[in-house]
Amino acid sequence: MDRVRLAGLYGVDVTYSPGPGQEVPVAEETVVAVLAALGVDASTGGAVREALAAHEARAARVLLPPCTVVRGGRGSLASALRGRVPEGTRLGVETERGAALDLERESPPPPGQYVLRATAADGRTARGELIVAPGRLGGPPGRAFGFLAQLYSTLSGRSWGMGDLGDLADLAAWSGRALGAGFVQINPLHAAVPGRPTDPSPYRPSSRRFPDPVYLRIEQVPEYAYLAGSARERAAELEAKAAELRDGVLHKDALIDRDAVWALKAEALELLRQVPLSPGRRAAYVDFLAEQGQALDDHATWSMLAELHGPDWHDWPEGLRDPRSAQVARARGAHMDRVDFHCWLSWLTDGQLAAAQTAARDAGMTVGVVHDLAVGVHPGGSDAWSMQSVLASGMSIGAPPDAFNSRGQDWGLPPWRPDALAAAGYAPYRDLIARMLRNAGGLRMDHVMGLFRLWWVPQGRPPTDGAYVRYDAEAMLGLLALEAHRAGAVVIGEDLGTVEPGVREELVDRGILGTSVLWFERNYVGTAAAEDGTGARREKPGDGRPLPPEAWRESCLATATTHDLPSTAARLTGEHVELRHRLGLLTRPLDQEQAADAAEVAEWIALLGRLGLLPEGTADEEAVVKAVHRFLARTPARMLGVWLPDTVGDRRPQNLPGTWDQYPNWRLPVADPDGTPLTLEQLAASPRLHGLVDDVRQALAEAAADRGVHP
Repeated sequence: MDRVRLAGLYGVDVTYSPGPGQEVPVAEETVVAVLAALGVDASTGGAVREALAAHEARAARVLLPPCTVVRGGRGSLASALRGRVPEGTRLGVETERGAALDLERESPPPPGQYVLRATAADGRTARGELIVAPGRLGGPPGRAFGFLAQLYSTLSGRSWGMGDLGDLADLAAWSGRALGAGFVQINPLHAAVPGRPTDPSPYRPSSRRFPDPVYLRIEQVPEYAYLAGSARERAAELEAKAAELRDGVLHKDALIDRDAVWALKAEALELLRQVPLSPGRRAAYVDFLAEQGQALDDHATWSMLAELHGPDWHDWPEGLRDPRSAQVARARGAHMDRVDFHCWLSWLTDGQLAAAQTAARDAGMTVGVVHDLAVGVHPGGSDAWSMQSVLASGMSIGAPPDAFNSRGQDWGLPPWRPDALAAAGYAPYRDLIARMLRNAGGLRMDHVMGLFRLWWVPQGRPPTDGAYVRYDAEAMLGLLALEAHRAGAVVIGEDLGTVEPGVREELVDRGILGTSVLWFERNYVGTAAAEDGTGARREKPGDGRPLPPEAWRESCLATATTHDLPSTAARLTGEHVELRHRLGLLTRPLDQEQAADAAEVAEWIALLGRLGLLPEGTADEEAVVKAVHRFLARTPARMLGVWLPDTVGDRRPQNLPGTWDQYPNWRLPVADPDGTPLTLEQLAASPRLHGLVDDVRQALAEAAADRGVHP
């Protein structure tokens, strides 16, 4: 029991639920391993008792934590802080300029950062940071539709073999001005781990704090216009090679070759590096360096060291594995030009990201570019090297066994240490969120449930031998909300899969949107809620049928599919089942899978027919895709996401979970139904795309009229 109590003090759950009404104990050795990753020895009874005593002694000494997060709009500061400090402690709150605030006033001060001072009864004093988070984010203005796109797959006739930031700006400007779209949501643009081949997954990056320069539009770097002599001639040769690479990608069944794209861009950037910056550009670069500080210096240093010693810092000479070591400082000094080169790449990329968001807002988009934050980072990459103190060594995040995956999942990403985050005043997490929102109108949080708890898997063990570790959701959500409030951005949580009770309700209360995907929205037993006339909520049995549009939640982004799921055309035709059969991914015989899939699709088509969205007997694929999106427009969802490949009938998923080299994940350009890739210019001229968007806009207008509101 002592070990259970110790685990509870550190937020480690000793049981988990793989399904309703089920509870499975976590193996004792797993609990011991997880606690060890948190710096706690629980290997013996004596060690557990010592750890409990040490925890109690530390708690008694702490007067104020480094950072206290409270929520605005919930009473006075005094009430918000009650129970967070020892009894009898006198508190004072000041602005950052030193002006005292009244703790007892009816509501907390505006969202922001404040200074919290405490004086204990025994005379001890402490100073900490106080964060007042907004009571609730406002969400997007009105309802909006927009495209969900994988930027690498959306290449134009001007890009160098994969979609880039010039294409993003163009996609936003065109869809905002010509189609009335309110946003463009894209894949994570995080810096990748270099290598040959480079891991193409945008969800396993080297750094989440800095973008990948592979997305740069080379010709839009201002210095490009001033290349001269042999450098200009070589740049022309690289442009020609890029055109050949792009033309090759646009053939049927061709794949995006990220490494080939980067090889060309890297050489071009080396040429551009030799062009002196103008005085104004130089001043802007110096300001950028000062603003980005140690984080950028660390990332650029890691990038330099990776060029010399390989992309996994665990394999570097021992003295280079500590970012604060004397050896690292010497290496940085000896190779300062390469460090500066990587800083310069970040500056260029940041500028083009800003230009894309400006293009989106200038086009009339109410939100603009919605960036995607991956749930973690590669264990050998830049962030894992520079932030070792706040990441759990020897642990990986994933998912426990459930009804859909009896073996669980291991994503190979080290988790935040909740204790270390708290001790650091959440500075690494806050910095990450602020950087992601720097050039964004919105932020999608991959696996948003990770702000509440994450499934930790000890290294070398199967994902079934994991345990949930809890985080301070009040702090994590509060800091996220504050940064979004400051940026004027919306937040969308990816809350698909196993979601702990209460999580979605908390997100709604915070003004954070969820994600609702058509095929998952069913009235399952035990999940439907109804009012009982007294204002209280009670559960009622569901029938498992497709959820009608009026029963969908309002606080969400509604879509037909995502990057991890079949396209709508593939779903309607059953081609996704055949694909998984060819790759050996089915858990049942093919005929059973096909029958179940056909029955599921038939239920949705029947509902579309009953709602008058699809004429009876209609089997035309394009008509059904339109009906699906008219259905989404009838839901109360605040945002409607149109998967860009759906607009042209693309059959292929961008990512097929459970595969690695068996399927070309993250390497497919958007294509027509036959698999022939389409450029952004061809997408913009597609009658099928325009027909679908016209239907979406009309359906949104009709839904607004029915509700008596402006669209």
